[in-house]
Amino acid sequence: MGRRSPRSRRVGALDRIRRDVAGLHPSSSCRSGPRGRNTELHPHRPVTWLNTANAGDEVRDLQARWKTDVLDTRPDLVSILVGVNDMGWHTLDPKGHVISAEEFEAGYDRLLAPLAEAGTQLVLIEPFLLPINGVIEAGAALVGEEERRQWCTDLDPKIQAVRKLARAYDAHLLAADGMFAELAATTGPEYWAADGVHPTPAGHAALAAAWLRLVT
Repeated sequence: MGRRSPRSRRVGALDRIRRDVAGLHPSSSCRSGPRGRNTELHPHRPVTWLNTANAGDEVRDLQARWKTDVLDTRPDLVSILVGVNDMGWHTLDPKGHVISAEEFEAGYDRLLAPLAEAGTQLVLIEPFLLPINGVIEAGAALVGEEERRQWCTDLDPKIQAVRKLARAYDAHLLAADGMFAELAATTGPEYWAADGVHPTPAGHAALAAAWLRLVT
């Protein structure tokens, strides 16, 4: 079967952020997400949005469902944000699985290769961790500055891996980690992600605007 008309696109989104926040869920009426913003900017451009994200997924979780949830849908464009759940959660649970940057990159590469072979347009979003202050709850655990420092040390090489893969596959790169660092310098990080990980409505709106600048 041939590709769809250029006027009709199918966009697959895999975003580890919860799907019902700030318009990232395709059925949401919120205008701050990519779907709502795209409809406002390009009301006559038909787009089918497929969000197959699962909160909490790691790269290895995506591999287990990649064919059914992504490849079989034959998307024209796939947008991926993954990595924060692959960082140093073992600092909270000593028995937790340690995911090296090499393992993360190799698993991510296996996701991208069949899409690139099919000619699918790719958008890779850097995972990010904002330097908030104080102690927050993560489930039953308390996360303070020392834990976040360890997480950042673990996440940095994974961010570099995403940048490397974006270059290798000629993908659009949304440099979210750098973007939020710049934004946080003037407003404080909590405005964009109160816990440093999950964006606020303002954070989602910033991601959506940056995403649309890349692909429209």
